[in-house]
Amino acid sequence: MKTLRTHLAEYLEMRRGHGFKTKRHEWLLSSFLTFLEVKQQRVISSDLALDWAKNPAEAHPGWWAKKLSTVRVFARYVHVVDARHQIPPRSLLPESTPRSTPVLYSARDISKILHAALRLASPFRAQTHHTLFGLLATTGMRVGEGIRLDRNDVDWQNQLIVIRHSKFRKSREVALHASAMHALEQYASDRDRFHRKARSSAFFVSLAGTRLIYNNVHGTFAALLRGAGIERERARLHDLRHTFAVSTLLRWHREGLDVHVWLPRLSTYLGHTDPSSTYWYLTASPELMTLVGRKLERVLGALP
Repeated sequence: MKTLRTHLAEYLEMRRGHGFKTKRHEWLLSSFLTFLEVKQQRVISSDLALDWAKNPAEAHPGWWAKKLSTVRVFARYVHVVDARHQIPPRSLLPESTPRSTPVLYSARDISKILHAALRLASPFRAQTHHTLFGLLATTGMRVGEGIRLDRNDVDWQNQLIVIRHSKFRKSREVALHASAMHALEQYASDRDRFHRKARSSAFFVSLAGTRLIYNNVHGTFAALLRGAGIERERARLHDLRHTFAVSTLLRWHREGLDVHVWLPRLSTYLGHTDPSSTYWYLTASPELMTLVGRKLERVLGALP
């Protein structure tokens, strides 16, 4: 009888054959099978799938639902050949969860997080996470985009980075401030001294010289929040992206720019396929809503 690992390999191959990306499925399902192996279980059950999906406990329920959905599709695949495997019902964790209001970090919060990163035990690990989190905070890049960044994706001459085949298989260029380029240059120099022989094409690497692992990066950020004394309900690394977007919109409002004219530029910079995704940020901050309201009052007051 085939093992779940064998089923997983065949399942991923089938998805690739149909043109689907499998990287996240492979990572999540490998993690789930490791969870089953630790529990000494060879059969998928709804209870075990739910226990795994709801870890970590502080994660957003929408992330739990995505994890369980990934297991559900795989369980449906293996159930066809072995009916012992249960298919977790959708009712366990509804997938259509409302989009939560992001946690916004102040400039002081971000400074405290970056300083906490520099206090990590290993100097090289400290510099890696300090530079990565600084890049995410100053560009609004997605976490996965920073992790997937390769060395040749940094265009030193034109002061930009190329993000290749990100969400929705879109690629884009992200222009950087000179200070950000300097930080990347310093990190690259120190990285190449620390790892004289490159083991990976990745720009940001671990102590072993390999590409950073998504889950570990999130865990490190959570630890840094605690170390910096920042206690926010459901605060996430992805909220650095939300903070960048809202801060940009606030600055434009304060400078008197026509935000609705400039918003498509922010959409392109962030890699949104539809400006409506960026418009959501207009409701994300009470301060931003107040500025929008005042502008609307002025417009209405000028009408005959």
